[in-house]
Amino acid sequence: MIKAIVTDIEGTTSSLSFVKDVLFPYARANLAEFVNRHQQQPEVQQLLQDVRKTVGADLDIAQIIEQLIAWIDADQKITPLKSLQGLIWEAGYQHGDFKGHVYEDASRNLQRWKQQGLDLYVYSSGSVQAQKLLFAFSEAGDLTPLFSGYFDTHIGGKRETAAYQAIAGQLHLAAEQILFLSDIVEELDAAQQAGFNTVWLVRDQAVASNARHQQVRDFDAIHF
Repeated sequence: MIKAIVTDIEGTTSSLSFVKDVLFPYARANLAEFVNRHQQQPEVQQLLQDVRKTVGADLDIAQIIEQLIAWIDADQKITPLKSLQGLIWEAGYQHGDFKGHVYEDASRNLQRWKQQGLDLYVYSSGSVQAQKLLFAFSEAGDLTPLFSGYFDTHIGGKRETAAYQAIAGQLHLAAEQILFLSDIVEELDAAQQAGFNTVWLVRDQAVASNARHQQVRDFDAIHF
């Protein structure tokens, strides 16, 4: 019996284009100014030091900015980068520069599942801060009350079975009591290997009945 649902964001609850065409370019365009302006703040100072540790060199601020932009351009899932992006996006959301995109079918079904007593969680390569912001400032209003928790790359990579084992441990549930939703087959493979139930979102493709994970076009087609 499913007791908890863990959902991905990009391509699952939210459009890939919002993340790739709105959030990423915004962070890239504002990164240098943000780092220069906030580099003395303790949280930012720690993230800059984490960048130095990651590359193994005592980079100056200009070199750090150059490295961060290179990681963005290479679509690298580097934890300090993700955390900095989250801080930049927070300013954008608060200034009203954009709202978080959430598919209507996702919003509606997440609310329905919550009302049915299921615990809902998010697991994304974006930082927990970025996840909360997207749902707090979504086009459907503040959806954060729906979620009982959030996971990012601090718990492990999304294509690593150990990450899903760790999530199950933190939720104090047997793996078979958890349903994981994603649009990335390698993530679903890792979750399945950990014992999770899985559903594969294929919003812009035809559903294949012989796929190794149950495929659906949207949240309305998810049954368990």
